[in-house]
Amino acid sequence: MRRTQARSVLALLLAAACIGVPMAAAQEGVVTQRILSLAAARLIADAALAECASRGFHTSVVVVDRSGDVLVTLRHELAHPVTVEMARSKAYTAVAFRASTLDFRNATASDPTRAAQRDVPGILALAGGVPIYSDGEIIGGVASSGSSQPTDDECAKAGVAKAASLLE
Repeated sequence: MRRTQARSVLALLLAAACIGVPMAAAQEGVVTQRILSLAAARLIADAALAECASRGFHTSVVVVDRSGDVLVTLRHELAHPVTVEMARSKAYTAVAFRASTLDFRNATASDPTRAAQRDVPGILALAGGVPIYSDGEIIGGVASSGSSQPTDDECAKAGVAKAASLLE
């Protein structure tokens, strides 16, 4: 199994476990899903990067689909290269745990029974990643990396807000 496929399967299993979805439900018939378009993903990434740049930060932004696979990666030309992988990991974490990485960071820090979730490959418990929803259904995640954690969080949220009309 390819690494991205294994990561996608892991994300789905973790998400199902976190929200209590019975696995048998998916076997009952046809399932319809909302899909994040590339155009919306680009708009979100551009807006998040622009928000951080307007605050004087050189960051990277990654948008992933509902399975945690990368749709868009943007890196400011002066951003440190490690920010790309950090943004990817944050976006993946937001999708896998269906929560902002700020909330995930706080929950896993305060609940010892959840602390081991930080050790799952590809997970990063730093603020700056947020899930993307459409009509209550998670369709992706976006993350910023390269500024402070609160600013990364705000920039990612600004990206989602910019595309709000496309996500309805």
